[in-house]
Amino acid sequence: MGPVSDSDLEQLGINVVRGLAMDAPQRANSGHPGTAMALAPLAHVLFTRIMHHDPADPAWPDRDRFVLSAGHASILLYSMLFLTGYDLTLEDIRQFRQWGSKTPGHPEVHHTAGVEVTTGPLGQGVANAVGMGLAERWLRTRFGADVVDHHTFVVCSDGDLMEGVSHEAASLAGHLGLGRLVCVYDDNHITIDGPTELAYGDDVAARFAAYGWHTEVLGEVANDTDVLEAALRRAMAVEDRPSMLVLRSHIGWPSSAMDTAKAHGDPLGEEVVRRTKEILGLPPGEQFWVPEEVLDLYRSCRERGARLRTDWQARFDAARIDRTAWQACMAGRGLEGWEAKLPTFEPGTDLATRKAVNQCLDASAEYIPGLVAGAADLTGNTGMKLADAEIQSLVSPGGAQVHYGIREHAMAAMMTGMALHGGVLPVAGTFFIFSDYMRPAVRLAALSEAHVVYSWTHDSVGLGQDGPTHQPVEHLAAMRAMPDLRVIRPADANETAHAWRVAVDGDGPTGLVLSRQDLPVLAGTAEAFEGVRRGAYVLVAADGEPEVVLVGTGGEVHLCVEAGRLLAGGAGGPALRTSVVSFPSWELFALQDGAYRASVLPPGVPTLAVEAAASFGWDRYADDSVSIDRFGASAPGTSVLEHFGFTAENVARRARALVERMHG
Repeated sequence: MGPVSDSDLEQLGINVVRGLAMDAPQRANSGHPGTAMALAPLAHVLFTRIMHHDPADPAWPDRDRFVLSAGHASILLYSMLFLTGYDLTLEDIRQFRQWGSKTPGHPEVHHTAGVEVTTGPLGQGVANAVGMGLAERWLRTRFGADVVDHHTFVVCSDGDLMEGVSHEAASLAGHLGLGRLVCVYDDNHITIDGPTELAYGDDVAARFAAYGWHTEVLGEVANDTDVLEAALRRAMAVEDRPSMLVLRSHIGWPSSAMDTAKAHGDPLGEEVVRRTKEILGLPPGEQFWVPEEVLDLYRSCRERGARLRTDWQARFDAARIDRTAWQACMAGRGLEGWEAKLPTFEPGTDLATRKAVNQCLDASAEYIPGLVAGAADLTGNTGMKLADAEIQSLVSPGGAQVHYGIREHAMAAMMTGMALHGGVLPVAGTFFIFSDYMRPAVRLAALSEAHVVYSWTHDSVGLGQDGPTHQPVEHLAAMRAMPDLRVIRPADANETAHAWRVAVDGDGPTGLVLSRQDLPVLAGTAEAFEGVRRGAYVLVAADGEPEVVLVGTGGEVHLCVEAGRLLAGGAGGPALRTSVVSFPSWELFALQDGAYRASVLPPGVPTLAVEAAASFGWDRYADDSVSIDRFGASAPGTSVLEHFGFTAENVARRARALVERMHG
């Protein structure tokens, strides 16, 4: 190939991206080529003209963030990362969707350099990006524009905007006036079932304008790089509103499958790929063709990125900021020794664990510089009100108190975006029953190892008269089943303080499951940090080798303590040597060695679990359980618990029956 002009070289580069978008799914016999083909010009403009990024340092704090909410178009992102010089090779592109490759079917953060968030479940990326935009503005307000000054770009699809989470987040983004958040909607009129008109006729621009966004309908300009660049730069200049650019594209352009559902979710087929390459001026018989001049064109991003990062480093070095606070923010941790500020609670007093977490929050907030707290319209109810904190808004962009409104799903997805952006430790709450609304985002937080903390309160039928619609039963089992989510249900206020410490100092997401009702502070829990950190511990040791073990979590531990006294005192029969175990976290306990686990739950000793929730799963640790395998009831909380058998007397009776059944 002879010399080409700059514009011709750019067009060749775009067509090479389209070739990779066809070849990788074709080789894998799986994937989504069409969107990547249509959006190759947009990706080219973003990665080579617009975004501040350094392929040699993907974690550079002041880089622009790119979120491919339409994660099914992952080959587009992988192609740009490879071409611009991230730690991705052409062989990685060839291994698209194969075991152990860096190019999985949907982008995964921490798996592939340059991927900012894990996307694929539609709508999540939009909400993640809103969280990133909030984090950027919050950090810029705190540390100054010399240190934090970047944009968040998100590409979304029809499916993203049909899922409700995107609109929850978009509504809040508009209300907060989150500028520097630029969303491009790929309006290609195609979903898996066929034309979007089968189920979707929204006026997207009008809808987002009603949310308070800056909107532009760009029309048929998907192949015009200069028009795309100009539109992006106009949106970037909007400081007081997020921006939505509606781009009409043609999925699968310019193949014979263009504008069909075939181009969305299936390889095009070898013959269609060959003919399309001929149209694009690519060698029809070659796969994964990347000529040197195209690679040189894209690799110039490395020099530009290094220069941008070096300029930022000079500004950062000269900035007059609290560097200790900056480092703690970036790590999502507390300042050294922060845990010493946590309160200790006196045995014999009564306090709901949702109120205890609030005291922990207030006591430690000053020493956790990146802490941003909020709730889904339940700020006081869930212990998430920060004393004297400003409310996050357009006029108070440094506010650390976020009112998410009744938007649990968006709240959780935004928290993930904030955490993955870096610089923020998000903690937010709702009633445990409404974790149902959060679950898809919680799952992605776990998959992404996002350092977030959920305050899930009103944790059992003990909440009382709101009744079964608000009483969680199966939720503990469901959340415990989720890999890489740390669930902690503390027994009292002291265990809550320990759990808060574990959550802040740990990695990945933590769900604190907390009581509405007051619980007695128990003797021995103030000194039990190691026990909570290890997931379970002997709170009350038997007088000698135990004849029965009572295992409780949360608000049921004090019942086990009382039942243990009854059994040891001979109530209902001969005295039984009873060990009482507080078991706040299955996940943490599972990490311990066998010797420790056996010291807490001795093999062969009858073990009764006591938890006001479904029995599902307890057979791994206990021989029987006092539990609830039906929905709750509307009545005062103490009455509901009593009717379901959560009294010390019933626990003692059940324990004695278990011993007799097992040992005669």
